[in-house]
Amino acid sequence: MELYVKPLTTTIHADTPTGAPAALHELLEQLGLERHEYPVGSPLYIWHTVPDHLDTDEQKRLATRAILALRLAGYKVNCTPEAFDEAAFQQAAHEALARTAHTPPRNPDRPPPPHAPHQPVAPRKTVRAAPASDGAACPAPLDRRRNP
Repeated sequence: MELYVKPLTTTIHADTPTGAPAALHELLEQLGLERHEYPVGSPLYIWHTVPDHLDTDEQKRLATRAILALRLAGYKVNCTPEAFDEAAFQQAAHEALARTAHTPPRNPDRPPPPHAPHQPVAPRKTVRAAPASDGAACPAPLDRRRNP
């Protein structure tokens, strides 16, 4: 999918591939983007935009946070620099890591699991995202379970 500022406007658009799964459209809506269809009712074309009522900086932060959530869900996201805020991405990544690092408290009525010997983990490979139409790219993928 592509995230970019529509030419001659300040609106950030999220374009999805034709036939994108409904789960992708639902995730974009959950992340705060507004859905648009043409024609209405039996759409041939579906796109999303960041809400117009937000100021320009907040629109960029919302789009950037959506990039991280989409990548964590396994989607490939290309974006232009105008739709990306590095500080917002770093903050969202830090918050996501903090959420995943939190382990639920152990039930005191259950014994602890047996200790497994430590096994080294292979280093994780990172891959650069494909460039957007203007040559810019979002940060490298975090997770690649799906790639529509």
